[in-house]
Amino acid sequence: MFSPSPLDRLPQKVLNLAEMQLAYLEWNAGSEPLLLLHGLADTGAVWLRVAEALGDRYRIIAPDLRGHGDTSKPKSGYQTKSIIADLNALMAHLGWENAHVVAHSWSAKVAAIWATQQPQRFRSLTLVDPFFINAMPNWLDLTFPFFYRVLPFLKMMGPFASYQQAEQQARQLKQYRGWSPLQQLVFQTSIEQKPDGTWGSKFVKEARNEIFAEVMKVAGLTQALETPCLLLLPEAGLNRTTWQIQPYQTYLKNLKIQKIPGNHWAFLVEPEAFNQAIADFLRQVPPDGGWQSVKEGD
Repeated sequence: MFSPSPLDRLPQKVLNLAEMQLAYLEWNAGSEPLLLLHGLADTGAVWLRVAEALGDRYRIIAPDLRGHGDTSKPKSGYQTKSIIADLNALMAHLGWENAHVVAHSWSAKVAAIWATQQPQRFRSLTLVDPFFINAMPNWLDLTFPFFYRVLPFLKMMGPFASYQQAEQQARQLKQYRGWSPLQQLVFQTSIEQKPDGTWGSKFVKEARNEIFAEVMKVAGLTQALETPCLLLLPEAGLNRTTWQIQPYQTYLKNLKIQKIPGNHWAFLVEPEAFNQAIADFLRQVPPDGGWQSVKEGD
């Protein structure tokens, strides 16, 4: 029988918006605002070790973005503008004018667009192995069915006949390499039993389809940003070539690039090194927003 870990130890809250509910985790031992944004098909729980490592200094918020986790899943409305509107509403609810923002994969592209449109919202921006930061040619639309089958973060969509079958699949994926207690907890927050008795991801196909349709066509970086930025590149991540790194060097004028151990989900497979990289960078950004220079290679 399925015996879940104690998920109730996660400090989840819910913000009621006009047309949906936004679930988020909050750790508020510290005072500096730190917003953590998960990648496609994940939940805010992926940041648990980050929160434990940094919670003494920062007030940490990790939402389940719309279509994910325990946040509402409307039939449509998954464009970047809707995600940004949700995040602005969350910051208003928290009383935050700005925050340090850490964003992974797809949400790193969302955060880059948000920072371009509203740079005043950002004390700093950390991009963790972003997914397709450039606009991609239209012909790649034809490859979406292939991506849906092979991308590790979409293999948990299901359906699976049982929880055990779903866990067996998860144990084979890169993000769950090692199957630590953290990874098991993250897996359990991202999966649910469906009305027909099968199991599958809480992430919904409507969100998958609309996000892919937009993420390929919209560039994440389009103009210069002075915000202090950290680009974290896992050794076995997505961004390994010069042409992939070039847009960040072109548009991010206060950029540090750092390589870290692990794969695309470094915060799950190498959490200590990941957390140290985040902590070291954030210490260089004064809390008053009057930041000192953070140059590549420092």
